[in-house]
Amino acid sequence: MPPRLNKRQLRAQEELQALKTDVVQDVHEPEQSEEASPVSPAAPPKHAVGGFAALMGDEDEESSEEDIQTRSSKPKKKKKKKKTAVTPSVVPSPHPESLTPEPESSQNTPSTGPSKKERKALKKQKAKEKQKDELDDVDKALAELSLKYPDLKQQLATSSVVTSSPAAARSLAALLAVSLQHLDSEAELRKFFGSKVISAAKSGSSSGPARHSVLQRSNLTRPQSTWWPAQLREGLSVRPLTPEEVDTGLRRHAWQPLHGEKLWSVEYSKKYRAVTFEFMRTVMSGDPEGFYQLLRVLPYHGDTLLQLSEVYHHREEHSTAADYVDRALFTYERAFVGSFNFTSGANRLDFDHVENRPFFLALHRQVTDLQRRGCVRTAFEFARLLYALEPWSDPHGAILHLEYLAIKTGMIQWMIDLWDLFEPDVEKEGKGGKSPYARRLVPNILPGFAYSHALALFIREGDSDHERSTEALKDAVRKFPPVVPLLADKADISLSGDIRAHPAFRVHPDASMLLSDSHAIFHLLSHLYAQRASALWKPSARASWFAQTVASVYNTLPTASPAPPKLFFTRFESPSLAWSIYRHVLVNESSCRSFFPFVPRQILDARHLACDPLPPATRVNEYDSEFFRGVEDVLAARPRSRRQEARLLERLVPDGVLRGQLLDLWNAHPALAQRFPGGIVQFAQIAEQMPEVLEDMMVGLAGAGGDMPQQREGEMPGGMPGGEFMVNFVDPDDDVDDVDDIPAQPVHGAHTPEEHAEDEENEGEDEEQEVAPLPVRFVRSLVNRFWGGQSNNTANESSDEEDDQLRDTEGVD
Repeated sequence: MPPRLNKRQLRAQEELQALKTDVVQDVHEPEQSEEASPVSPAAPPKHAVGGFAALMGDEDEESSEEDIQTRSSKPKKKKKKKKTAVTPSVVPSPHPESLTPEPESSQNTPSTGPSKKERKALKKQKAKEKQKDELDDVDKALAELSLKYPDLKQQLATSSVVTSSPAAARSLAALLAVSLQHLDSEAELRKFFGSKVISAAKSGSSSGPARHSVLQRSNLTRPQSTWWPAQLREGLSVRPLTPEEVDTGLRRHAWQPLHGEKLWSVEYSKKYRAVTFEFMRTVMSGDPEGFYQLLRVLPYHGDTLLQLSEVYHHREEHSTAADYVDRALFTYERAFVGSFNFTSGANRLDFDHVENRPFFLALHRQVTDLQRRGCVRTAFEFARLLYALEPWSDPHGAILHLEYLAIKTGMIQWMIDLWDLFEPDVEKEGKGGKSPYARRLVPNILPGFAYSHALALFIREGDSDHERSTEALKDAVRKFPPVVPLLADKADISLSGDIRAHPAFRVHPDASMLLSDSHAIFHLLSHLYAQRASALWKPSARASWFAQTVASVYNTLPTASPAPPKLFFTRFESPSLAWSIYRHVLVNESSCRSFFPFVPRQILDARHLACDPLPPATRVNEYDSEFFRGVEDVLAARPRSRRQEARLLERLVPDGVLRGQLLDLWNAHPALAQRFPGGIVQFAQIAEQMPEVLEDMMVGLAGAGGDMPQQREGEMPGGMPGGEFMVNFVDPDDDVDDVDDIPAQPVHGAHTPEEHAEDEENEGEDEEQEVAPLPVRFVRSLVNRFWGGQSNNTANESSDEEDDQLRDTEGVD
């Protein structure tokens, strides 16, 4: 009698029987895959049983059918039961001849299909085959194109060799990413002096009434309560460069494209461009008072704020100068909204566009001022931001600040990581290989960065073996020997006479004995680093290590005058990179004036503007007649409606009789309308504020028989006598139609029907303009000077004094 089977064993037999049927069907299918996993043999149908097993047979069948249906809907539970229920001792195989022979391992493994790992492997293999097919199609298409266009294959091969890797791009972006918490100089000062001291100093230095009480948000600055409302920031926007512009820029610099970068540019609105045009005219005039008039038109104008900062810097009013730099940064930050993130380290601003250059200048001046105040950590962060905006030409030499600020602020690992990122490509290029950074400025070729990198390794090694740092310092001495005597003198490091007498350590005070501009820059950077970083080498441990390393390597140096390394020489032969060094020296004129002998005379003698020092040789545009073509003169007075002009004049001269006499005077001298485009209101206000102008006009009227001198070309409307220094930015050969004509101010009383229709629309605008009433005595004197002459004016004044005396003797009722 066969053994009695329980429900679990019966269900297992039924499952194996079902699997047996599936396997037999799969064996007879002609397209069965050879890679399918083997299936274990199934058990025969249920044997006849007796006793209680026969009575329970029907119930077991029904329950087993229900169980099979349930397990078929839940495949995960099905797999778990197969592993636990099936054993070789319980499941016999009564019909082995009907099955295909299987390996031995398949009999012990009751798996019913591909395992999880095998399914993943199959998916990967299919994906590879699909990708291979797609690549085959691409290769076929490229082969066809290469036959049709032979140059295409060579261009693709060249670009694929020199393009940077995505991993390098991500590493560089992480190193150049800016920390927002370290952009706050006040937070750094509070760490040194405490919150109470900084708050007291801030409250004591603040002067003037607060313009608003709402706190303004900014990442680059800390807006003050005396600033103008942030709503007045207008006229600046940012846009990504088109692929055509990017390709053109790469060709200008002879660069290869890099992975993971996106270039942007700031755009000016029409009003902002017009104010910039007036700004340039004010710069050419040499009158700083004109900048305040521009700020009344557009309070947040970057160039004007930076120019005023320079004015206060020359006056040695450093706090006010720094405040205007902060406002300029606040102005440009308004434009950086949306997808442009200046802290990510991957977005670039094209320095060749003149609209971007004020922001670079503002950042550079901020870095300089922060170092003057002792905020070195904040200065490092702003210098890193300046470097991240354009690291490949570094137009303001931000890396020359970072090479010593990184050591000062403890950013040792940052400097080492930045060096290690570029070193493999620099070594490859030095051996004649191709590098994606060819013709780009990398920090590893600079003398200061090489010495600071060795010092960073020395600091990181601590008291352990200094083998790596010593080798780095030896390599720096071999490549850049002029730094050694300069740094030893500045840091008070004693060197032997034999070392100082070596020809490689000859000090050049100027470029007169040097062969080329690259040699001059080589020595200029050596002087600059020794001056700025000498304090970092003064500790005794570092000084002794420096002296011992130099003593061990100086015998291996060439006896001839040192020449810059090949990579240094080839890069600084380019005007773009050479001018970056010159621009850095010009912006830091106060501390770098002693280095001017290394700058070529044509650079120093060229005409420079403080708002755009040394524009790049690869520039796309600049502040010239082409840039300002079509802009309107925002400072020229608009023709007012009759109602507006009457209301303003009524406020200026409340007395009706005197107002009428002033109107008659204005109408009797049409030349006054040409002299004062703002109309009679502007005439009366300027005559009150500057009486000397009134005297000149009287002389002109007397000499010309009542006719005012005509305005000369190049003068500003309403300019003062002797205004011939004003510059006309529109070339004489330009078409007149291209420039918007400024409508002349009509004579009072001559109004067109269109102006009457605009009276109601402009009624509310004149309410915003507040004017102070003119003194009655002044208006009376003004009218008498033009109508009655000086004698009548004197007689009237004496009669007024007599009337006053009579009234005084009578007393007051």
